[in-house]
Amino acid sequence: MRFGFHKIDITPRLGVELCGFGPFLNRGAIAVRDRLWARAMAVEHDGRQAVVVSCDLAGICQETTDSARLLVHGATGLPPAAMLVSCTHTHSGPNTSELRIGWGEYDPPYMELLPQRLAAAAIGAIERLTEGRLLYAETPCEGIGLNREYDSNAPPLDEVLRETWRPAKPELTDTTCHVVAVEGDGGLLGFLSCFGCHPVCCCADTRFIHGDFVGVATNLLEHEHPGSVGLFLQGAEGDVNSCVVHKPAEEALPALDVITARYANAVRHGMQHAKPLEMDALRYVTARICFSRARWSEENLRDRLAADEEILHTPDATDEDYDFRMAAVRAVSLRRILRQIENGEALNRPVEVQAIRIGPLAFLASPFETFQAIKNEVRKRARSRIPLVLSLCNDYRGYAPDRVAFDRSDYVADLVPLICGHLPFDRLHEELPAQLLAIEAQLY
Repeated sequence: MRFGFHKIDITPRLGVELCGFGPFLNRGAIAVRDRLWARAMAVEHDGRQAVVVSCDLAGICQETTDSARLLVHGATGLPPAAMLVSCTHTHSGPNTSELRIGWGEYDPPYMELLPQRLAAAAIGAIERLTEGRLLYAETPCEGIGLNREYDSNAPPLDEVLRETWRPAKPELTDTTCHVVAVEGDGGLLGFLSCFGCHPVCCCADTRFIHGDFVGVATNLLEHEHPGSVGLFLQGAEGDVNSCVVHKPAEEALPALDVITARYANAVRHGMQHAKPLEMDALRYVTARICFSRARWSEENLRDRLAADEEILHTPDATDEDYDFRMAAVRAVSLRRILRQIENGEALNRPVEVQAIRIGPLAFLASPFETFQAIKNEVRKRARSRIPLVLSLCNDYRGYAPDRVAFDRSDYVADLVPLICGHLPFDRLHEELPAQLLAIEAQLY
């Protein structure tokens, strides 16, 4: 096996709006707390290569991924299906999707540069391929996540900052993280960690650029191992928040350091106890699937739009009101969908799912914010010895909730798809596990 690592700075200029926490918040960045990176790991086995890129971004769009893949293919010959782009889901970086409405203004100059920077990270990793060995550990990682759907009563800040704090229902979160280390003749070449949790430790009032606790922890661990490059791959974080999110700004940044330390300690422990993995194969496969959508008729869409326009056209309406701004998000999206219908455009864009197998490791990736129950089902039925279910890969399509959350939550079922500019999905809780397992089967 040969491995290569490289990273490229993707920090935006100050003033760019940050993505997350609510509609039309005008969160223009005022300072850089920690720089954002695109980090890449290249793998080669028996002449076949694959590249995984991890970005300190909330998400990405398929067009950006495809553009970066074409640049890498032109420079190295790497097949597009052999490159996976994962996002950490920081809410302290820029909005990278023109389709996402209200969650940070889209910045065209930044987006012109982003595909080139992602490609440069991947190409640099391929150029640095060298002999190495892969080591792996699954290690305890506790006191970080809280399931916001089923265990939503977050305790006070002073309580969760105690080292002994644990959520009431830890089984509804990730309680371990997966750690991969790559060693060469000169020592540690790079490392990778995977954990499922919204990484956000800040709030709507914070305007500092950083990679949230997973990005900051990775920076710290790289500093401890000069010359190494570390990747974070986001797991099933759809229904899991950090235990300190949405606290006041003056409390958020100190809390960020505490949670960063907890995660860094877990990864550090995994790197210290990782054991070699046998490498027998490198495989990859992608598929683009039209998942089932909600069957909203044109009449239904117009009724929904009329209800939102009634809010927007109230005589004493103000754009300082949260409900008014949310109505604006829905109205913009509904008008866009209605124009697509009028123009005869297809409403159900295919969604890419991807699988990469590195020996006993399998990355099973989709562009959704996947819920824990879906991850648990896939891992239970997967063929691979170490199946890792990844969220926020190659594109961003909103949530993949389990059946219970889908039935009871308009936010994850209906609203977030509209924020992303498309109709809601209908049966992801059934269809996504089946598709991930189907492409995993093609790895063998």
